[in-house]
Amino acid sequence: MTAPKKVVLAYSGGLDTSIILKWLQTEYGCEVVTFTADLGQGEELEPARAKAELLGVRPENIFIEDLREEFVRDFVFPMFRANTLYEGQYLLGTSIARPLIAQRLVEIAEATGADAVAHGATGKGNDQVRFELAAYALDPGIRVIAPWREWDLTSRTKLLEFAEAHQIPIARDKRGEAPFSVDANLLHTSSEGKVLENPAEEAPAYVYQRTVDPEAAPDTPEYVEIGFERGDAVAVDDATLSPAALLTRLNALGGRHGIGRLDLVENRFVGMKSRGIYETPGGTVLLAAHRGIESITLDRGAMHLKDELMPRYAELIYNGFWFSPERAMLQAAIDTSQAGVTGTVRLKLYKGQASVVGRRSDGSLYSEAHVTFEDDAGAYDQKDAAGFIRLNALRLKLLAARDRR
Repeated sequence: MTAPKKVVLAYSGGLDTSIILKWLQTEYGCEVVTFTADLGQGEELEPARAKAELLGVRPENIFIEDLREEFVRDFVFPMFRANTLYEGQYLLGTSIARPLIAQRLVEIAEATGADAVAHGATGKGNDQVRFELAAYALDPGIRVIAPWREWDLTSRTKLLEFAEAHQIPIARDKRGEAPFSVDANLLHTSSEGKVLENPAEEAPAYVYQRTVDPEAAPDTPEYVEIGFERGDAVAVDDATLSPAALLTRLNALGGRHGIGRLDLVENRFVGMKSRGIYETPGGTVLLAAHRGIESITLDRGAMHLKDELMPRYAELIYNGFWFSPERAMLQAAIDTSQAGVTGTVRLKLYKGQASVVGRRSDGSLYSEAHVTFEDDAGAYDQKDAAGFIRLNALRLKLLAARDRR
């Protein structure tokens, strides 16, 4: 295969992607364009610009973009309309960030005339699949370069030797084995590897970065109200906020009460199991609130159908099929269900828990007149239940009669 002439690299500014940058230059002799996305990971990104320039990237080929609002508005919020959990627990913080990064890689490649994109995901994980499926869905002719599947830098020692040979700055803490790897964005932090690889061992306290230990959280509960319009959160305690600002606010609230910790052994798409420590404080609060407002605004049939569709929807996102037709079909159904999901939910935050304690909506389907234990003034005729039960029992009675013969 001929060497690419220009490659757009998903670039963090860290050691691994800096090595990839130099490897692309030396291996292919190509021009490299770097793309660094601010998804709310909480790190200063301007050093990435200086490091890219140091490694020979021209200033006009360095792209650093604040995508926090787009990330929450166009990816996180649509996912939360489905109450999405992978394998019943994981809020998909890493998975949902990859399609946006891949989308911008492809767009920048088109804008700069690049003929390839590159990423730093390894050949063992899910991210290689997510990046590449998204890229091919958006541009079927794009070439994707995955250095971890091509080069012979198969150990930390070889990586450091390559870095030193090419005068790539190495932070002191990178000269030894890192205790674990971290991926972060506005929705979550994900920690994997090294000290976390034995699933029988409790994760060390220092792994957690966004949440206090629930046991050390405040002894006094805190209450918060979240306002929704058509399934999306729009306000916290009557303050209207942008999507990114709202999630940032919920992260702060949830984090100080130790909410959103998860120790999970999950099934990767590539076939192996992996253990990860996730912190999703704002997302955990948001999920509880969204289910709370749906409980009074969604019809039973719509709610139960959504719950049936959700595992399939979650699996599509986890496996990298955000830009697939089936995900779009499910999204259309989910979004249709949210037309009346408007109102306010009150939650109690305390010692690692986000509990719904109140919900109200002008479009509520809850009828106190029908469920009251007091006189319902004719709203519901309890005698109707007898025929309802007899009809539903008919097939069970026929089965029982046959089995007794």
